[in-house]
Amino acid sequence: MAKTKRDTFKDLLAELQSKTVSASKPVATIEERQYFLIVCEGERTEPIYFDYWKRFLPKHLLETVQIIGQGDNTINIVKKAIKERNARTADPIKPHFDEVWAVFDKDDFPNDRFDNAVSLAAKNGIKNGSSNQAFELWYVLHFQFLQTAINRKAYFSILTQRLGFKYGKNDIKVVEALFEKGRVRQAVKWARELGKRHTGKTPSEAFPSTHVYELVERLLQYLNLKDI
Repeated sequence: MAKTKRDTFKDLLAELQSKTVSASKPVATIEERQYFLIVCEGERTEPIYFDYWKRFLPKHLLETVQIIGQGDNTINIVKKAIKERNARTADPIKPHFDEVWAVFDKDDFPNDRFDNAVSLAAKNGIKNGSSNQAFELWYVLHFQFLQTAINRKAYFSILTQRLGFKYGKNDIKVVEALFEKGRVRQAVKWARELGKRHTGKTPSEAFPSTHVYELVERLLQYLNLKDI
């Protein structure tokens, strides 16, 4: 059977990029701008992924999603998010951020450090995009449900098998293949299901789990993407 125009993610991306905003429409009716700040633990892996989402934004809205790759961990990521949020709030010219997210991993850090980072974020109005153990769990959930508490390095082997080539951090090809072959909305459902299975546990005890899906849901809503 021949593929329709929207059979692949690349087709959808090409279609969205070809659309332009009509100059005849009043600016206020085009869309409601929202400003997102995403502060990431990694300098490359997470920023590459979230930067890919910006491809769905028209050029005049690119500045509404800001991504910072901090190259730091847990509590320091949350503190950076707070600092950036406060600086933006104090700026008399730039619009305030509507949502500020801290994206960080449990990795091998002590349980209390991870738990305290999640708590610090909640107390300061920073949204939690953490993963236990690693961000790659979110990638794995695009292909399969995983509730076994395996070491994060095992995620790499699973992704290598699913992607059809060796998984490498900081590789844009991984993100491109993820969007082409993976299932974003199914990943959201499976990540939410993992969360339910850890009800009542501390963040460090909720292993494996990821809150990245909550951020992705917000991006899907903001970008009005219904076909992925």
